[in-house]
Amino acid sequence: MVKIAPSVLSADFGILAEEIARVEPGADLLHVDVMDGHFVPNLTIGPLVVEAIHKRTRVPLDVHLMIQNPERYIGAFVQAGAAYLTVHAEVCPHLHRTVQQIREAGIKAGVALNPSTSLHAVEHILDQVDLILLMSVNPGFGGQTFIPFVLKKIEELARRRERLEAKPEIEVDGGIKIENCRAVAQAGATILVAGSAIFGAPDPRAAMLKMREQVN
Repeated sequence: MVKIAPSVLSADFGILAEEIARVEPGADLLHVDVMDGHFVPNLTIGPLVVEAIHKRTRVPLDVHLMIQNPERYIGAFVQAGAAYLTVHAEVCPHLHRTVQQIREAGIKAGVALNPSTSLHAVEHILDQVDLILLMSVNPGFGGQTFIPFVLKKIEELARRRERLEAKPEIEVDGGIKIENCRAVAQAGATILVAGSAIFGAPDPRAAMLKMREQVN
């Protein structure tokens, strides 16, 4: 069963509690993007907002750290209520150690790769993570168009995943729409992150239902 994770980045932050309530009934996870203005060209939110979201929902929070030195903030985001905490391979010189720190904190650990980053960056850690996040846009902003070559990357990761005893989730984030979600799921994705396709729809619950019909 493919999971749907609405991306809070596309929500109206002026009425964030209401926006969460609109998507909560159909969401498997809530995807929360944390950006620092250094690793990616945007600033978003920190642990205090993650904590506020956690208090408003029972949906597990899938927190994606698009920041430099993520190991410094693991404790803060664990305390804020993250269920998954994903760091980027591109900024973790000691990736294995960072993953172990997350798992030792009692939550699920993920590693993210930008579109141009090779799967070789996670080759030796696949059996030690709960999630691999493949970016299908260059990170930093919502509403971008899906990069087609990422489909082959998803397929290759899915093949490698099948050889593992403990199979991490394959999450895909960027440009996911009702029109392309089936192809992404068929390539091997197990979690689809969608922002504007859900929060920008007149009826977010109906949008998620249409997406589920396409992928399951």
